[in-house]
Amino acid sequence: MAGWEDIRAEVLARIRSRAWPLGALIPGEEALAQEFGVARATVNRALSELARVGVLERKRKAGTRVAALPVRKASFDIPVIRAEVEARGEIYGLRLLYLAIERPPVPVVARLGQDVGDMVHVQTLHLATGRGFVVEDRWLNRAVVPDPMPDFGAVSANEWLVAHVSYATGDISFAAEGAGGWEAEAMGVTDGAAVFVTERCTWAPEHPITWVRLVHAPGYRLSTLL
Repeated sequence: MAGWEDIRAEVLARIRSRAWPLGALIPGEEALAQEFGVARATVNRALSELARVGVLERKRKAGTRVAALPVRKASFDIPVIRAEVEARGEIYGLRLLYLAIERPPVPVVARLGQDVGDMVHVQTLHLATGRGFVVEDRWLNRAVVPDPMPDFGAVSANEWLVAHVSYATGDISFAAEGAGGWEAEAMGVTDGAAVFVTERCTWAPEHPITWVRLVHAPGYRLSTLL
């Protein structure tokens, strides 16, 4: 039986081949569910995801149309920090600063949208040829962490997650901030130094995976595709 990802792929194929041209009204959920032999909820999820990224326009009682002017969105891959450092021709280093199982603060629970109880809290310093490159402050849902726990002092939580845990959706935010507190100390920069900050959450279909705050060294540059 087809999954929602299969339905999404087929809908995209029909749009790209112009079987369903821009602005066209596509068949309803019930008709598509019957065509693909799946539950209507499976079709709904596929169409909702395509609407979320701007490919479809959905209006109650008016049906679903192919967007006449599809929204172009930036695409962000989750990078492996080690690979970023090595791509710059520098020597990667890893320093585990803190590891505990504890209750996350209220702002982290709010961002995850669900209280999953105690979480794995990992703080890591990533180095580029001996200099601070990224400070990683991460909370991990214990449901995704095996027992025994990986050695996050040998392989970072960032790299382990990219290799072992798939996510269904996520959100990301960026900010320019002044470094301070333990993050500035770990990075080896002065208080108030301009740093680039990334905060990211990811979710599996059934539960949150992780919240992470990444503080990048002064001068860090982000590039992506449109």
